Amino acid sequence: MTNGWIDIKNTDMMLIMGGNPAENHPCGFKWAVEAKVHRNAKTIVVDPRLTRTAANADLYVQIRAGADIAFLGGVIRYAIENNRIAKDYLVNYTNAAFIIKEGFKLPDDGLYSGFDPEKKVYDKSTWNYEEGGNLEGTAKDTGVAVATGQSPAGGQDQAAHAQKTDVAGAAGNQGAGPAGAKVGTAPVPLLPPKTAYDLSLQHPRCVFQLLRQQYSRYTPEMVERITGIPQDQFLKAADLFTSIRKDGDMKKVATIIYAVGWTQHSFGTQIIRTAAMLQLLMGNIGRAGGGVNALRGHSNIQGATDMAGIFDNLPGYLKVPTPADTDLATYLKRITPTAAKPDPWDSFNYWSNTPKFVVSFLKAMYGPAATKENDFAFNHLPKVDRNYSWVNIWNDMYEGKVKGLFAFGMNGVMIGPDSNKNIDALKKADWLVVCEIYPDETSEFWRAPGITTEEMKRINTTVYRLPGAGFAEKDGSMTNSARWLQWKNIAVPPPGQARFDQDIVATIFLKVRELYQKEGGKFPDPVLQATFGAYTNPYGPSLSEVAKEINGKALADLTDPKTNVTVKAGQQLPGFAWLKDDGTTSCGNWIYSGSWTEAGAMIQRRGTEDPSGLGVYPNWAWSWPANRRVLYNRASCDLDGKPWDPSRRQIWWDEARQSWVGNDVPDFKPDSPPKDHLGPFIMNPEGVGRIFVPLGGLNDGPFPEHYEPIESPIANPLHPNQSNNPIAKTYKTDMDKYAKTGGEFNVICTTYRLTEHYHYWTKNNPMNVELVPEPFVEVPAELADRMGIRGGEKIRVSSIRGQYIAKAMVTRRIRPMKIDGKETFQIGIPIHWGFRGIAEDQGKTAKTLANQLTPTVIDPNAFTPEFKGFLVKIEKV
Repeated sequence: MTNGWIDIKNTDMMLIMGGNPAENHPCGFKWAVEAKVHRNAKTIVVDPRLTRTAANADLYVQIRAGADIAFLGGVIRYAIENNRIAKDYLVNYTNAAFIIKEGFKLPDDGLYSGFDPEKKVYDKSTWNYEEGGNLEGTAKDTGVAVATGQSPAGGQDQAAHAQKTDVAGAAGNQGAGPAGAKVGTAPVPLLPPKTAYDLSLQHPRCVFQLLRQQYSRYTPEMVERITGIPQDQFLKAADLFTSIRKDGDMKKVATIIYAVGWTQHSFGTQIIRTAAMLQLLMGNIGRAGGGVNALRGHSNIQGATDMAGIFDNLPGYLKVPTPADTDLATYLKRITPTAAKPDPWDSFNYWSNTPKFVVSFLKAMYGPAATKENDFAFNHLPKVDRNYSWVNIWNDMYEGKVKGLFAFGMNGVMIGPDSNKNIDALKKADWLVVCEIYPDETSEFWRAPGITTEEMKRINTTVYRLPGAGFAEKDGSMTNSARWLQWKNIAVPPPGQARFDQDIVATIFLKVRELYQKEGGKFPDPVLQATFGAYTNPYGPSLSEVAKEINGKALADLTDPKTNVTVKAGQQLPGFAWLKDDGTTSCGNWIYSGSWTEAGAMIQRRGTEDPSGLGVYPNWAWSWPANRRVLYNRASCDLDGKPWDPSRRQIWWDEARQSWVGNDVPDFKPDSPPKDHLGPFIMNPEGVGRIFVPLGGLNDGPFPEHYEPIESPIANPLHPNQSNNPIAKTYKTDMDKYAKTGGEFNVICTTYRLTEHYHYWTKNNPMNVELVPEPFVEVPAELADRMGIRGGEKIRVSSIRGQYIAKAMVTRRIRPMKIDGKETFQIGIPIHWGFRGIAEDQGKTAKTLANQLTPTVIDPNAFTPEFKGFLVKIEKV
């Protein structure tokens, strides 16, 4: 979340897509209700199903699963054509005025410039800014008027108003190539230090004009063809959402709320990008009640990604080294960006501090063994030479390349995609270690329905089952959707022989270390020199000690020259501003620095005071970074540092103090006066928000484009010859099959969660099972009538990969739609049931898995599978 759960109460407008917070996040949804009750906020819900969230909306619009970019692109077009944009914000706080290099091509045919059809990758060299200065008035007349109907505020006057200030250590979003780069690959081109710009937004190659051209094709008629939303309904939604900018009003603010209904597509990252672009266009980022807010489905999903629970990051979103990074200097040069901006403007470019973050992390990892002479043990880190994302791991196991797997709290068989393939992959593994609180489908994959006794005898996989501790049986912190680190205590001890997760991991590591000590190895140093022995009990590390290690400490006396404050060697660091690249600081994760200081555990605080009334609660727990609650909050003020809406003041420029002050922690250089025109988006090299993402920021295009899901009932109306995302990854084993358009699989299927069940383990809890005891499929009443299906009858849902059997729940919550003129049906399947759990309905359920149906295809940026919007057929059992 750019903002946070409680901040939703500050909004005037909510667009909820790809999520169902009333049912899946019921405690958080109360803040949306608060906004409706106390601010008369309006809610728009766009969803394939009439959910309980939709039932609370001012406007509900049914959409075809997977058509979100078409809808959002249409809203962008509507906002531009109707002059419902934040003009000053757009010109000064985004890259709308930046000029793009000549040779860049928009995807009118479905492909951006630079596509290699053989390798299915893009050469992104044209996806860059033109180097130069002010090009206002130099472009030839293109016949395209600026959509605002007037020159946006700023122009030459703003260029004169801005002053050049050199900011030491300016840096932004990491301009690194994708993880897995091979040795000898061409270096990623750099952004120009001085970008060409046109503050009038008239130049045909400025980002704004390209944006307008890109979405000019997303007319109400085209939106209807792709999404199934009738034009009049779409126009109602677009008019309502953009009404906050009617007549140039900048006081009101809108938020966009989403969940995995957006991420689980072969273009999921680009759906979220479209939302971010719309919010930048309308000036809603950085403001109370605004932002783009992801609803995390587990209590610590945010913390898992923060701490590098993904293959291509180190903690704090530092990029992993690749084989091309032969030494620390090479690595830092690759991942540390340099500022790229119009010459009169400034960019804080905070990622330029990457060397401080990296060196401090290496000191936390290897302690005294990390010295300046050995590049701070940089070469102890593994060099990632390929894509180790989720679906690739299972595919490699199926192909015999992965021989063993540790599964801690991850039920890979149930998760899928294509659960049958994952089961067959485990049959080929040498060993499997599962740490869980219940036996699950992964730990008993060999008991899956359809596997005979004779086949079981031929499965040679050794399975180790380790009883772990449940969430109430262990302490530690969890990081929620709002980036809040909150500590919890143990409620009850683990039962029987169950052990804490960290005890199990520590024991395995220390036993492996013993083997290296006894037997040696090709390169034992990373294992032998890891600072694992620093805990009071290495075999059972205290999580408070781990939290302190993550926060970081001084390894020598440090003094801030501005304040003359000194942190003594061995003391906890106050925050990441103290980190050094000379080896005098240690920090396990720079974004968490400040969470456990000499003043104590900030994450254990429970202060309920909220002086501003905005829901900031600055003394409740701690949010990264720096206990800041709303990211990019400099954008909540105008060019002079005054809040757009004085009634929702977050931060502001205090002329007397010559400093930024406020109710939140300023996300900005505190002493940079407004006249310096330092960009508010301090993590980007440009210092401004990116409507256009240059170079390698995204693999499939600098603007989002609507592509059909890998399985679709229609060809893409925008470009039928390039229906799907051209670089979405599909797989080639004998089990990887994909339905074609126009075949027997012609019903769209999507998956979702229920309020009464929590993913895959509440089917072991009697109370949850009593609430919803057996699986079902939501079937539109019109489709059921056509097929003679009555509610409660068993049906078989089949994809080209597998089948799912459950009772039909005939409903009017999903209606038939016209997709490109063709009647189309959608069905919905809850994900929770498998072949393990309480057997009170023994013999009554087929024990099939929803993800036996889903395709093995992944988004090319986040590598998330496409669990939403695939094709099936249904029939009576």
